[in-house]
Amino acid sequence: MNQTFLTYLLYRLAGAIFPHIPPRWGYPLFSFIGDLVCRFHFGARGIVQGNLRHVLGQETDKATIEETARQLFRNSLQNYYELFHQRNLSREEMRASHTVKGLEHIEEALAQGKGLVLTTAHFGSPDGLICLVASLFSCRVTAPAEHLRPERLFRYVVSLREKGGITLLPADGPLLGLFRALKRNEIVAVAADRDTTESGIMVDFFGAPARLPDGHVQLAMRTGAKLALAFGRREPDNSYTIEIHPPLELEDTGDFKRDVRANMEKVVAGLERVIRQHPEQWLIFYSPWPARA
Repeated sequence: MNQTFLTYLLYRLAGAIFPHIPPRWGYPLFSFIGDLVCRFHFGARGIVQGNLRHVLGQETDKATIEETARQLFRNSLQNYYELFHQRNLSREEMRASHTVKGLEHIEEALAQGKGLVLTTAHFGSPDGLICLVASLFSCRVTAPAEHLRPERLFRYVVSLREKGGITLLPADGPLLGLFRALKRNEIVAVAADRDTTESGIMVDFFGAPARLPDGHVQLAMRTGAKLALAFGRREPDNSYTIEIHPPLELEDTGDFKRDVRANMEKVVAGLERVIRQHPEQWLIFYSPWPARA
């Protein structure tokens, strides 16, 4: 049995069991599993701690890095629990567990008729953010998603994440659907902190050159859609605070390449502010900083 098929079977097993675990048991259980993964998955722990040193500073003491990493693993595993458990929640139950700030920014952007590029990160709960926005606005949200293998695993994970009003497209496939969504004055949601297709550009990120995707910036510039940052932050009681920031003022000098870089710097500055405030919620297990020789 190959590893990818085993992963698919584990996901299906989780999908059969986790929805029946109530939150009063599920959150403590998956927090404990997060501690175990952090302790024994040396590769992932090393990547996370390396990322945190960029965020918190190289001078940060080891104990702070280790404790922040442990909390990050707990948050990540709790997200897995929610992926399976929340598929059965109604819209009313979803809304009750989220506090939303900045909805007026979405309303103002959509009023212009060119759609909205909602840019986020692997932070807090990206799925919760997208689901809630789609629910509150009764507006379809389209987002690219990492194309997992095998294909049956990708289709299954998509079925878990796609709820009313959400469409997920494989990030390595044709993304014409994103342009069409904006033309229909809908919302496109894009994560800006991981370059899964290796087509991004090098920018300064937490003081060091990093490769980050620029598709969200190009999409907004080519279509005239507004571009706004948004994040879903986990609270201590496992509710979420969703924050939608005002749309960015994008550069438009006529020099497309120069404007892409300038606008990317504005996005990156927004990412840095939020991640630096809550580094334990930046749930990424990959380093955007190229390894040095």
